[in-house]
Amino acid sequence: MSLVKNADNINRHEFLKKLGFAGSALAAVYFAGHLQSCTNDRVSPEPTNLTLDLTDPANSALKSNGGYVIKDGVVIARSNTGAYIAATLTCSHEGKNEIMYQTDHFYCTAHGAKYDNAGKGLNSEGKKGIRVYTTSLIDSILTITA
Repeated sequence: MSLVKNADNINRHEFLKKLGFAGSALAAVYFAGHLQSCTNDRVSPEPTNLTLDLTDPANSALKSNGGYVIKDGVVIARSNTGAYIAATLTCSHEGKNEIMYQTDHFYCTAHGAKYDNAGKGLNSEGKKGIRVYTTSLIDSILTITA
């Protein structure tokens, strides 16, 4: 197959120039999809003694293994072993605030990033891991600290 340059065979740059895109406008269009950060720079402030009363009906999901609640940018869950665990709501993949708890791991609904209960990434989207917090239970009060 031979490619001969003619009026019908132009490259993308020439095409965009013909549409009126030039200079900085062309650069803006080209780089728009490439400048999104894949760091966790949009993390909510870390909790300082965030407390939950487990007798409060708003926290009833934590009565069952695998259940979770979200409060102040933190996903608080009860693991399959009955331990209370907590992690940031913000995914390290693209900074989306879409972390949830799914059976036995943290999961981002935006792109499918998965993290174990210690915050370690379980797939390529979750390879950076997420921040997990310390939990402690005294009577019916669960405390989460950074």
